[in-house]
Amino acid sequence: MVRSDVRPFKIAISERNLETLHKKLALATFPEEVDFSDIDKYGASRSEIKRLAEYWENGFDWRAQEAELNKLPQFTTTVTVDGFGDLDIHFIHQRASREDSIPLLFSHGWPGSFLEVVKILPRLTNPKDGPSFHVVAPSLPNYGFSDKVTGEGFSVSQYAQAIHKVMLNLGYNKYVTQGGDWGFFITRSVAAQFPDHCLASHVNMQMIHPSVATAGWFGLYKLLGWFTKQETDGLSRLGWYLKEGSGYFAEQSTKPLTMGYSLADSPVGLLAWIYEKLKDWTDEYPWTDDEILTWVSIYQFSKAGPAASAQIYYEARHAKNADAKKSMAYIPVPLGISSFPRDISPIPLSFCKTLGPVVFQKRHEEGGHFAAYEKPELLVHDVQTMFGCGGGAYDIAERLRATVKNNS
Repeated sequence: MVRSDVRPFKIAISERNLETLHKKLALATFPEEVDFSDIDKYGASRSEIKRLAEYWENGFDWRAQEAELNKLPQFTTTVTVDGFGDLDIHFIHQRASREDSIPLLFSHGWPGSFLEVVKILPRLTNPKDGPSFHVVAPSLPNYGFSDKVTGEGFSVSQYAQAIHKVMLNLGYNKYVTQGGDWGFFITRSVAAQFPDHCLASHVNMQMIHPSVATAGWFGLYKLLGWFTKQETDGLSRLGWYLKEGSGYFAEQSTKPLTMGYSLADSPVGLLAWIYEKLKDWTDEYPWTDDEILTWVSIYQFSKAGPAASAQIYYEARHAKNADAKKSMAYIPVPLGISSFPRDISPIPLSFCKTLGPVVFQKRHEEGGHFAAYEKPELLVHDVQTMFGCGGGAYDIAERLRATVKNNS
C-alpha cells in the first residue's frame, strides 16, 4: 500500500538562483596559466574548466535541461531516521509495464546523483526481453533535492535506513538493490540491516576490507603468477587511485567543512572538483558540455547546498559502529558483481567471495566508475542475467514477482 505522503515533484530552480550563479561565474578568478596548466596529472585542465565555465555562464540552458529532467516521474516522501527525525527524500519512481515486475532500489554515490539512473530506466522498466523492474532511484540525503542532515553522525547505516523506508512508503516490502560508489556501501548496509526486505543485491564496484590475511593472499597470488592480465591491470588501476587519485577522499573524510566553503561559494571550484572525477573515472566516455554542466548543476542547485554531499565521507570514516567496514564484510544476502576496468577499485573477483554468496559475476573489458550512465546496456544485461531464467537469483525474482502481483 502506497502511503499518502508520496507527493509528485518537479524541479523548479528560482530565477534568483540562476542570476546568482551567472554573477559568480562572471566574476570568477582562474589560476594563472603555467606550462602544466593542461596536464591531467596535475588536476582539472585550466583551459577546459575556463571554457566550461564560460559556457555555463553564457550558453548553457538550464531551463531546457530542467524541462527534460521533469519528464521523469519524480516524487518526494517523508521518512523518519532513528536519532535524526523526519527527512523529505526526493526520488524517481518508474513502474514497469508489467505489474509483476521486480522492485529495484538504485543508489547513487559521489559525485553522482539520481541522474545516473536515466539511461538504464527504460531498459529495466520496458525491456525487449528478460525480466523487468519497478525502479526507485532516490536522491540520497544531502544530495540533489532531498533534505539536508543537520546533525552529526549520519553515516552509511542511516543512509541505508532512509532509502529502505522510501521503499516501504511505496509499498515495496520486498525488493532488490543496485549500487556503485557510496551506493555499494549503502545498498549492502540495506541488505545487512533489512535482510527480510532486501532479498538480493547487485553492485558495480568492489571493495573488500583490507587485512593481514587478505594482503597475504594477494602476495601469494602475485608470487605464483595466478592473477590474469586483466586482474593485474585492475590492481594497477587501484594502485593509481590510492596514490594519485584519492586526495579528495582524504580531505572530505577529515575536514569536509573546510572544503565545503569552496564548494558552496565557487561554482568554478565545484565544477573543477567534479569534472576531474568525471574525466578520470570513466573509460574515455565522450562527455558533452551539456551533460557535464547538468551533472554539476544538480550539485549547484542542491536543496542541501553543494557542500553537504561531502559529509558522508567524514561520518563513514568516524562512525562508532564502523558501518562502512561492515559493508565490506560477509553479508548473507545473494550478491551479483559487475566489474569495469576503469573503475577505481577493480579488484580480482575471486576475492569478492568474502562479501557474501556470489550468484553472479562479470568482468567487463570496457567501462568505468559510472557504469549505469557510461555503459547502461552492459549493466542492464548483467542485472537481467542475474535475475533472469537460469540466473543465480532467478528463484528470488520469482518470489518477488509473486509478492508484487499479490499486492497490486
